Amino acid sequence: MTRALRIISPGASSTVQDWGRIGQAHLGVPASGAMDLYAHNVANWLVGNRAKLATLEMTMLGAEVEVLSETNIAVTGADMQLTINGKTARQWMSHRLLPGDRIKLGFAVNGCRSYLALTGGIDVPLILGSRSTCLGAKFGGYQGRTLQVDDILASGQANTKGLHGSRMLPWIPRYSNRLVLLALAGPHDDWFSEYGQAFFSTTYTVSSQSNRMGCRLQGEAVKKDNKAPKDMLSVPMAPGNIQIPPSGQPIVLFREQTSGGYPCIATVLTSELWRLAQLQPGGTIRFEQALLDKAHQLHDDWLKFFREIRTQLSDNKKMQCELARGVVLQDLI
Repeated sequence: MTRALRIISPGASSTVQDWGRIGQAHLGVPASGAMDLYAHNVANWLVGNRAKLATLEMTMLGAEVEVLSETNIAVTGADMQLTINGKTARQWMSHRLLPGDRIKLGFAVNGCRSYLALTGGIDVPLILGSRSTCLGAKFGGYQGRTLQVDDILASGQANTKGLHGSRMLPWIPRYSNRLVLLALAGPHDDWFSEYGQAFFSTTYTVSSQSNRMGCRLQGEAVKKDNKAPKDMLSVPMAPGNIQIPPSGQPIVLFREQTSGGYPCIATVLTSELWRLAQLQPGGTIRFEQALLDKAHQLHDDWLKFFREIRTQLSDNKKMQCELARGVVLQDLI
């Protein structure tokens, strides 16, 4: 364990996250973990880490940190106007830093969440198989909370082989503030057979009350059928489930909830959730219904895309050629 970063300014809501606590929902423990796994994974790969190592997730307003030991860092996700020692620096690229160097991120001008990775990952205690922060239960991550001024983050054991070269990613997402998301019919879609079409034809606005538990939407209220049950017992829920509370305003569940007592009209595809995680309050969403075969195909394509990026990042010379061509990730946005 090496003292790696000192927090000068923590930003609006900065937490340590990794892939999350998979398989603990039966204990009532939410997955937590990075909201945008694409940006999280790529940040780790850029500095030579395995994708599952912990990064610093920053929401809307980034942190300012001092480097305490020699390391490589990369910042991905939302454009938060990264500077290193006061000079503008490129995101989606690794940077070699020395003790005393300062990293600063500002307000997100595109997207909502940024990820800071350093070689060796952020080293905090492993709890139930994860280093992720669970804010609701106040455990995991750094003392179970968002970061504060003068917190010291340590890094894990780093593989220093090849650290002195920079890695760059040519496929940089352009986060849109207007999304069309694919969703499967949910387990309670038959409760909305009379009025449910309003859900798929309405453009919703993301509420400022959204957080890591869920994305709250505002728009035309979705009404249950007259014959639908008035109440229901709480049932298991998963990220992407879209609940309809009594107000009729949909809530898309994120990574901090394991059960819910409202009917689930639909479920956003897993391969779409990273896009939703980058949507700022005030952004708009329209849902489009997908069939199961299409969902499986998109998921397979998404995993194939991840493997391709990992392979490309292992061949930095090829990445330099792609970068010179100005390739930008658009097809998946």
